[in-house]
Amino acid sequence: MIVPSSLPGCAIESVTRSADHLVILAHVRRAHAQCPACGTLSSAVHSRYDRRPADLPSLGQPVTLRLRIRRFYCRHPTCYRRTFAEPLPRLVPPRARRTRRLAQAQTRIGLAAGAEAGARLTGHLGMRTSPDTMLRLLHRLPLPRADPPRAVGIDDWAIRKGRTYGTLLVDLERRRPIDLLPDRSAVTVTAWLRRHPGIQIIARDRSTEYARAATAGAPAALQVADRWHLLLNMRQALERWLGRAHGRLRQLPVLPTGDGRQPGERPHAYCRSAAEIAISRDSRARRLAAYEDVRRRHLAGETLLAIGRATGLARATVRKYAQAESFPERARRRPNPSRLDRYLAHLEQRMAEGCENAMALWREIRAQGFAGTHRQVHRFVAERRTRPARRTARKWLSQTASTNAEAISAVPIPSPKQLAWILVQPLATLQPRAAADLARIRQDPEAARIADLAQRFTMLVRACGLGGDRPADPAGEFDRWLLDTQTCGVAALETFAAGLTQDGAAVRAALTTSWSNAQAEGQISRLKMLKRTMYGRASFDLLRRRTLIAA
Repeated sequence: MIVPSSLPGCAIESVTRSADHLVILAHVRRAHAQCPACGTLSSAVHSRYDRRPADLPSLGQPVTLRLRIRRFYCRHPTCYRRTFAEPLPRLVPPRARRTRRLAQAQTRIGLAAGAEAGARLTGHLGMRTSPDTMLRLLHRLPLPRADPPRAVGIDDWAIRKGRTYGTLLVDLERRRPIDLLPDRSAVTVTAWLRRHPGIQIIARDRSTEYARAATAGAPAALQVADRWHLLLNMRQALERWLGRAHGRLRQLPVLPTGDGRQPGERPHAYCRSAAEIAISRDSRARRLAAYEDVRRRHLAGETLLAIGRATGLARATVRKYAQAESFPERARRRPNPSRLDRYLAHLEQRMAEGCENAMALWREIRAQGFAGTHRQVHRFVAERRTRPARRTARKWLSQTASTNAEAISAVPIPSPKQLAWILVQPLATLQPRAAADLARIRQDPEAARIADLAQRFTMLVRACGLGGDRPADPAGEFDRWLLDTQTCGVAALETFAAGLTQDGAAVRAALTTSWSNAQAEGQISRLKMLKRTMYGRASFDLLRRRTLIAA
């Protein structure tokens, strides 16, 4: 039988096949062995015994080695060992029950798939082992020794989201993680930075903990604020202001276009049923009661944290209710595109001519290629009738179409989060609906002022990040934007500008250099994937090993 592998230092005597695995009988070629204690060569055999370590599978079947090991006398007069077994360092370690190459293969599987999934996989590959054994193999792996980093990225990652967080450090030049820290405190990060004195660049988000750590641990390093986080913080500041002023912006009229409709807006929307309307009213009544309770407590001087504990509301909800100028209504969902949209002009023209027969209209548009059912046309016509149909039941005759007409004509405004996203997008990339929403809220003088400041800031950050039309003096442009924002009269943006002023050196470095923290963000996504493969139950040491070794 041909064995597709060799045994270093051994000669194969025979290969036998049992029911479920192969057994390879072999012995050591050398006639003598070296004492591990004193190094003396000996050829005096004391005894023999068999070792049966597992080896890599062959032809899809598990393999067991039957190694005939000799024990030798040590003849050196001062050696404390009387006998010793001949070693096989290249094949199998002392007292091991698997060969080195099998252990390496199982370790690689454990690094890629984790202990539980890796143990299930090895069973199908002919090298069965237990999850605990695979964990022991992973913990025995030495951590890689990295060269001293010059530029590092620092970001936090969730050990348990919302409760405990750690810190990931990435070598920005070599594009690989170099360490994981068990928390994100300034003390821990400062100690790590002091152990690596050669760091010259530190890219980070706008966390004050990391800013203090970088200043204390590497005072000579250049700190660079991440541009993506700058845009994120701007959007968050806009969302806070929009959450407060959303009730006022909702009252703004829709700007007319050539056909009298909002660009990109679907011209019709189906009305909700009576049960859906009742559920919505009950939900609004509960939220209104909670809003009034929060406002009363906030005006009485209670802190947001105390209000949250007393009412059971989330801290973000308490902050939103406390800062809102009026009750924050939920943004109405806009209707999604429908296959009926292409035929709306024909339907409206025919209804204007006096045809309100839904079946007749359905047959007409079906001849034009409409693939939907007649129910869609029935529902569309029913909400726009000027008079009841001939076969309308008597119990429905008392209802009018005024409520439906009001619901149809009302154009909802996007939510604060959606509006904040629109305000930070380049104007040239906005869809017609988003452009119409922006034009609508710009009728408010304060909103127009905020939109201009947001566009100036996002254009500056994007231009510096893309490296295209970079301003001649980005630092000076940033200073001018700061001056205008600090006196704009909007508390949310003034607070944001004050934070940028405190972190001004790092922000200017982000606008004038090419460094960013994108590598850390990508490595955190990879770290999350490793956590999921271990069902989020891995110890910190094991997760650190998998992150650093598998990189």
